[in-house]
Amino acid sequence: MEGSIHLNSNGVSSCSRPLTPTQILRGIFCLLVLLSTAFMMLVYLGPVFAVTLRLFSVHYSRKATSFFFGTWLALWPFLFEKINGTKIVFSGETVPDRERALLLANHRTEVDWMYLWDLALRKGCLGCIKYVLKSSLMRLPIFGWGFHILEFIAVERKWEVDESIMRQKLSTFSDPQDPLWLAIFPEGTDYTEEKCKRCQKYAAENGLPTLTNVLLPKTKGFYACLEALRNSLDAVYDITIGYKYRCPSLMDNVFGVDPSEVHIHIWRIPLTKSQPPKMILLHG
Repeated sequence: MEGSIHLNSNGVSSCSRPLTPTQILRGIFCLLVLLSTAFMMLVYLGPVFAVTLRLFSVHYSRKATSFFFGTWLALWPFLFEKINGTKIVFSGETVPDRERALLLANHRTEVDWMYLWDLALRKGCLGCIKYVLKSSLMRLPIFGWGFHILEFIAVERKWEVDESIMRQKLSTFSDPQDPLWLAIFPEGTDYTEEKCKRCQKYAAENGLPTLTNVLLPKTKGFYACLEALRNSLDAVYDITIGYKYRCPSLMDNVFGVDPSEVHIHIWRIPLTKSQPPKMILLHG
C-alpha cells in the first residue's frame, strides 16, 4: 500500500469543486432516498432475513441478505459515479469475479470503505462484503442495525478485548459456499499528518520502516483473519485508494462536491494452504 498511489499527501487543495444550489438540492434528495430506503430495508426485510430465515438456514439467510442489501448498496456507486460524476480509475491486477478474498486497504479518509463498493459491484460481491470496523459505528441510527445484519465485525482496537470477539465471528465465515469479501484497514484509523508523525517517531525508536503515505499497520487482526479463513479463501487483495485534489468526507460524497476522481490500485496475492500468514503479509 505504501507508494502505489500518491495523490495529494495532505488531502487539501484549492481545486476542490464548489457547492452549488443544484448540488445542495440534489444532495438532500439523494440523502432522503438513501435513508428512507435503508429504513424500509432494515425494518421490513432485515428481521426476515437476519432472524427468521436464519433459524432454518444460515447459508440461505446470507444469500437473501446478500441479494437484497447488495441491491440497496448499489445505490451508493450509482450516486458516486452517475449522479456526482466521480471518475473511478482501477489499476494493478484484474481480480476474478466472486472469489472469496481478504481485502487490505489504506485509510485516507472516513469514506474509503464506501469506494470498495465500486470494486465489489463490478465483481459480483457487493452484497457479501463485510468490514472490520470500530464498535462505535455499530451504534449509529439506522445504519448500525444494518451493520449487524450484514455481519460486520466490531472492534474496540484493543487486542486483549477484540481477540476473542474476532475469532468467534470469523469462525462463522469459514463455509466456502458463502461468498465473502472481508475488508480490514490495518492502519486502524484514518490518515492525518499528526498521526503520521507519531507513527514515524515510533518507527524510528523501534527500528521499523518509516512510512510517509500510510500509518504503521497493526498486524494482529490480519493474522487472526488469515488463520481463521485461510483454508476457505482464494486470495488477499492489497488495495490502495487515492483521491484527486483532496480527500472527501461523507457529506462531500452525498452532495457531489468531491472527489472528482478516485484511484483504486489492486495487488492480488493468491493463497495456498501451505503459506504461513507471516509470509503472505511479507509478500504483500
